[in-house]
This record gives sequence, structure tokens and C-alpha cells, in this order.
Amino acid sequence: MFGGEANSITREIIINIRMPKAITAILAGAGLSVSGLMMQTLFRNPLAGPYILGVSSGATLGVAAVMMSGTLLGIALQNEWLIITAAIIGALSVLLLVLGVSFRIRNAVSLLIVGIMFGNIAGALVNVMQNYSNPDSLKLFIIWTFGSLSAVTWEQMLFLVPVTVIGLLLALALVKPLNGFLLGENYARGLGISIKRIRLLIVISTGLLAGGITAFTGPIAFIGVAIPHIARGLFQTSNHRIILPASALCGACLLLVCDVISQLFTYPLPISTVSALFGAPVIIWIILRKKSNNKQI
Repeated sequence: MFGGEANSITREIIINIRMPKAITAILAGAGLSVSGLMMQTLFRNPLAGPYILGVSSGATLGVAAVMMSGTLLGIALQNEWLIITAAIIGALSVLLLVLGVSFRIRNAVSLLIVGIMFGNIAGALVNVMQNYSNPDSLKLFIIWTFGSLSAVTWEQMLFLVPVTVIGLLLALALVKPLNGFLLGENYARGLGISIKRIRLLIVISTGLLAGGITAFTGPIAFIGVAIPHIARGLFQTSNHRIILPASALCGACLLLVCDVISQLFTYPLPISTVSALFGAPVIIWIILRKKSNNKQI
């Protein structure tokens, strides 16, 4: 990395495999954690996550359409950029639908339900494609749904980094309105916050983060839902000035650790599997510790 002597194989592994994978883990962990935090604040739902608006389902639908259309056309459509483009188009399509509906809906809960319905529709279409797909295309698609940090190259990083950074900067700009949303939309409205405008910006930021990351890495479960709770438990606050960067830091660190753990096995485990197995006990421990502390008080 710093110009020291190393054989060509070692240099290739570190520069072109390990480094892009580590940077992808940092970006994906931070982006999914922050988008999950915004969704939980917007909908005041502790189970809300970055994929709750159906953006991930849209990306999955786009990938399924490309991978499984080869069954009907009789050709193999497995080009990396084609799959990424299809995922981005699918995610943007669902995001635009959600944005269009957000202008006509006042209640955040109704927007949540609409997002879930869009996700269910996309999931149903994917199931139809799976039903008529051949085993080879179906296997490749299922592997994609496991999520992976190793598929992102330096060339693809030129697109992933700007999308993630823009989404994170937009989230940082929304810290004050997010704090207003903690006590409900009526309280936020009383502070002079434009509910529709802020809701629109939150959805855009979440769409950029969740949709962009999913397009390059595939779906990564657990991180967006659990990390905000871990950050709140560690820092004992709900102030977004603290909890938003804390969620980004915790998400990046946890996904890096999960990636290291996944590589310890002879056959590397899917990153989503490791993140769920590693993070769920942490949340249970934090909840139990908080409950015991409340009893002592």
C-alpha cells in the first residue's frame, strides 16, 4: 500500500480485492444504518428499516428481470454492469412511485403501508419470474440475493462512493428536522418544519442509500434495522446530532467485523447471514441490560 516490496500476487490481493471490499463494507454499513435510523424516526417504528419503502424490492425486481429473461430469450444476461443498471432502474422506479404518493398522503403511517405494498407487488412479480425460470438462472439470482461485498471493483466504486456520500450528506443536513420528528409530526409542524418537504428529502436520502448500495452489493439484511438500536444503547441518547454519526460508525465497524468472520470458514458465508447471527444477540443483550438498569433505578 505504501510502496514497500511485495510480490505481485500479494499486491493484487490487497489492492484489488481486500481494499475495495473493505471500503464497500464501510460505505454499505454506514449508509444502511443511517437510512434505517431515518425510517425509524420518520415512521416512529422501531422495526422500520431502509428497505421498508420497497426500494430494495424494486432493485431485486430489476435484477430478476435481467437474470431470468435469458430463459425466454435463450441467451445469458449476466453482465455485471447490466445487472447493476437493472437494479438501479428498479430501485429508482419504486422510489419515484413512493415520492409521487408522498405528495398526496399526509399521514406517515399511510406512506409506510404504501411502501410495503409496493414491495409486496415487486416481490410477487419476482416470484412469478422464478416460477418460469430455468435452474441455472434461478441459482445465480438466489446467490445475488444473499448479498456480497466482494463484487464491487474500483471501477464500480466510482459510482458507489458518490451516491453513498450524497445520501449521507443529505441525512446530516436533516438532523434538526429529524429531532423534531421524535415527538411526532404535530410537534414538528409547531416548530415550523415543513412536513411534506422534509419527508420528501428523507425518502430521497433513503432511496439513494438503500437503492444504490443494494444495486452494487445485493440485499444486506439486519444492518439497517438493528444498528440504530445498538447506537442508542451504546450512546444512551436519541439526539440525531450524536446518534446519526454514531449509527454510521457502528454500521461500518459491524459490517467490517462480519466480513472478517465470514472469511474464517472454508466456504465463505453470505454477509447477510453473518450480520444477523452476530448482531441479533447484541441487540438482545442491550435490551436486557437496559431493562435491568431500569429495575435498579
